[in-house]
Amino acid sequence: MRSALLPALAAFASAARHQNFAHAAEELHLTASAVSHHVRKLETALGVSLFQRHARGVALTPEGRLLADAAGSALAEVESVLDSLRQHRRDNGLRLSVLPSLAANWLTPRLRRFIDAHPTVRLSIDTDRSLVRFDEGGPDLGLRYGLGQWPGLTSRFLMDDSLQPLASPELASRVQAAEDVADLPLLTDIAPEGWREWFRAAGVRYPRGGTMHTISDSADGLNAAATGLGAVLARTRLAAAHLADGRLVRLPGPELPTRYAYYLVHSAHRPPSAAALAFIGWIEREAYSTPTNPPVW
Repeated sequence: MRSALLPALAAFASAARHQNFAHAAEELHLTASAVSHHVRKLETALGVSLFQRHARGVALTPEGRLLADAAGSALAEVESVLDSLRQHRRDNGLRLSVLPSLAANWLTPRLRRFIDAHPTVRLSIDTDRSLVRFDEGGPDLGLRYGLGQWPGLTSRFLMDDSLQPLASPELASRVQAAEDVADLPLLTDIAPEGWREWFRAAGVRYPRGGTMHTISDSADGLNAAATGLGAVLARTRLAAAHLADGRLVRLPGPELPTRYAYYLVHSAHRPPSAAALAFIGWIEREAYSTPTNPPVW
């Protein structure tokens, strides 16, 4: 059904339930003429009469009864889902929107500590690169990577980051100096800063004719580099586990601070819930206690 007919369907469902346009108008905070207009719009779209109109009021036609039964059932199911979502928020539910790479390589390994400290909070984590809406049905909090300014959102700085070249131990054995990195196959993602800026900082000519593979997600890029597919210019915050267990090793050359940083965001028009405030305090402590340069073994 076209979305333009949904208000008409809602008006019809109310009128069918009351068998009276005036009572439906009172329920919907409309005028009786507006309810009548919605019903006629629906009848025109369907090509059937839904009500028999008479001096004392209206009565459903057989076709109207069929639609009223279906509409009442569907709207009741929608209302049940809405109540469930409202109850989820009231019952200490917390919905987070997180970049997939940050969720996999930084947030998820730490979440047990939050749950241990707040066992009554129920988490729902959406991993998506798209900029979701923080409206009534959207997430409570989000973790974003950027400059810290998004319309309609309040942002809190969490932590900065840096870029460093990494490769599998086998591939790294071919590198003695920063200029040797240009001879390796390179992995890149869709981040605003990458190899071109790193080679400039290293004083090495950018290898225009070299092999370059693009992997959009940073976490997948780290895993691909660990298989030996190429060298990756990794964000330090995301690469700690790969460095710690030896899947990746650091290559010669500079560590490049990023212009972008990680921010915790929430709606500027809706105050954070108690569960959200607990998470904000916890994740700020986690971020501040994370070293900018994790140890490399």
